[in-house]
Amino acid sequence: MHSNTPKTPKVPKTRIESALAVFALAAICVISLANVVVRYTTEASFAFTEEFSVFLMVILTFAGGAMAARSNENIRISFLEHHLGPLGRRILYTLQWVISLIVLTLITWYSGLLTLEEYQWDSLSAGLGYPTWLYLIWLPVLSVAIMIRCTQNWWQRIRYDVAEGQA
Repeated sequence: MHSNTPKTPKVPKTRIESALAVFALAAICVISLANVVVRYTTEASFAFTEEFSVFLMVILTFAGGAMAARSNENIRISFLEHHLGPLGRRILYTLQWVISLIVLTLITWYSGLLTLEEYQWDSLSAGLGYPTWLYLIWLPVLSVAIMIRCTQNWWQRIRYDVAEGQA
């Protein structure tokens, strides 16, 4: 008998998040190295390095979170997953997905409000004087990306019943 559902899941693709994470990590490395070289050769430091490094670290964290959510490599306790049957695992996957969406929705909502307030107040960053909303806008955007990747992962796990260690 031929089934339309493949036996094995497709390899998850996270090219956009991977590119963002690689760019952020490379930029952090270059900025930090340049700051160290300048500090030891001139006894001064770049004032902007901390501001950009923190911003890029947030980008790296959220892009990495989206990649982990899609490829089922996020941190969790899989004890129950290993001891439940197929129906129990599907219920557990759905519960994990719903809780993740609730948390990420709250992050999206409150970071969106913060971004809007910073935009309306014309707040500027302390180091370089850039508008802070330019840094903050990435929080809700990448939170939505994580929600999308969580949903893709949940659907794949429900469809293929992929338990930790079985993929």
